[in-house]
Amino acid sequence: MEKDRTDVDLVGGTVSVLNTRTTVRNHCTVEEDTKTPSGERALPLPRLVRDSLKSFKALQARERLPAGEAYTASGYVLVGELGVPLDARDLRDHACGLMEQLGLRRVRLCDAWRAVLEYLAVNGVADVVLAAWAGHTNAASTKAKHVAPDAEDLRSAAAALDGLPGLG
Repeated sequence: MEKDRTDVDLVGGTVSVLNTRTTVRNHCTVEEDTKTPSGERALPLPRLVRDSLKSFKALQARERLPAGEAYTASGYVLVGELGVPLDARDLRDHACGLMEQLGLRRVRLCDAWRAVLEYLAVNGVADVVLAAWAGHTNAASTKAKHVAPDAEDLRSAAAALDGLPGLG
């Protein structure tokens, strides 16, 4: 029986973070509530993600038909061909495979998450919104722990200095 999951709303374009799934000792997946109440949140889906999830949902429907009763209706979005939810190792392996296929530098998923926060921060997203996106209550600690602009991010500061009288 399929779970009544409402964490992904493709019509409204949101994803709700309602729990966490953690792999313990590299073999057992534990599902728990978020660490803090602020970790439970709804996030609007960027258009590319929303469109990709719609396509993936269609793929899952095509895979589900021939699998018949062997398909596990878990209600999760990120599942294998038989509907079984992916664990952290599966997600990491899949992400690393995509990075290799696309010729991208291999990074850990937690570093990719930090890169998203950094991108949002250096592109003018308000601190309070950045913290809420990350599931934190304290914007200052979000930025202190997860945002470290690099030289490329600092180019806007250099461009601003170019506008000073006597430097341009």
